[in-house]
Amino acid sequence: PLEALLGADDQVEAPSDPAVRRLLPDASADEERAREFRRFTDRSLREQKVASLRAAALAFESDPVRLSPSAAVDVSRALNDVRLVLSTRLGIDSEEEARRVEKAAGGRVKDTETYMAVVYSFVSWVQNSLIEAMLLDLPEDPAGSDGPDPQRS
Repeated sequence: PLEALLGADDQVEAPSDPAVRRLLPDASADEERAREFRRFTDRSLREQKVASLRAAALAFESDPVRLSPSAAVDVSRALNDVRLVLSTRLGIDSEEEARRVEKAAGGRVKDTETYMAVVYSFVSWVQNSLIEAMLLDLPEDPAGSDGPDPQRS
């Protein structure tokens, strides 16, 4: 009953597409543990990712775009997933590759890869702007809070 409630599926395979695998990586280097974890979490992780993408799409349809704190988190998750897929498709796995893609994004769009580089650059800018705005809304840590005091360390 617990397996049915959690949506466990004995037939869940690790994604073969490298971009999807980047979104849903193995949770362990141990093959059996990774398979067991995927069995219990794959469906819910996919559903959460789709829900965040839908929430972001709806948020971007409004004019002007105004996000509640929870909507900002959904949009941030969606943007991160889009960046992960694009970076995999573009072969970004090092600083050198990131610079190559950044340079391509500044040029004329002449093919699919250049277009993806432009989209990747734009999504990165939007995500960075959103994160900066979210950080501005974090509460100040008042002196005497319940957290550890860095002066006493």
